[in-house]
Amino acid sequence: MIGLLQRVSSAAVHVDGCELAAIGRGILVLVGVQKDDGDAQAERLLERLLSYRMFPDAAGRMNCSVQEVGGELLLVPQFTLAADTRKGTRAGFSTAAEPARAESLFLHLVEQARTRWPRTGAGVFGADMRVQLVNDGPVTFWLEAR
Repeated sequence: MIGLLQRVSSAAVHVDGCELAAIGRGILVLVGVQKDDGDAQAERLLERLLSYRMFPDAAGRMNCSVQEVGGELLLVPQFTLAADTRKGTRAGFSTAAEPARAESLFLHLVEQARTRWPRTGAGVFGADMRVQLVNDGPVTFWLEAR
C-alpha cells in the first residue's frame, strides 16, 4: 500500500461541489492500493502515518508526528499511485489492486484510522474528487507498506 503524505496547514476534499471532509494542520494522504496488498499492509501504513515524524519540534527539526502535534488526517484514495510508469508515455495498471479489493482495503484503512485517531476525514473511493491543499513547507513523503 502506498501513501503520498503532504504536511498541510489545510486541506479539503469535494465531490459534486459538496465538501466531504476538511482538515486544518495535519497530513493529507493520497492512498494507492497495490495488487498484493492486504489488511496487514493497510495497518502498517496507518501505523507509519500516525507516527511519521514530519512536523517541527521546538528546534525546528522534523521530530514530531501528527499525533504529537494534535494534527488531523485526511485520507484520499488515488488508484493512479499504484500505476506502473517504468516504460512508455502511458501508465499501466497491472500493478494496482482490482477496484473491489482496493475499495475494501481503503475502507479498512479509514475505519482503523478513525478508531485510532478520531481526527480523520476521508474521500470517497471511485468518486471524481476535487482536492484542495495548502502544503506546509512544502513537505511531501512517499511511504510504502509492504
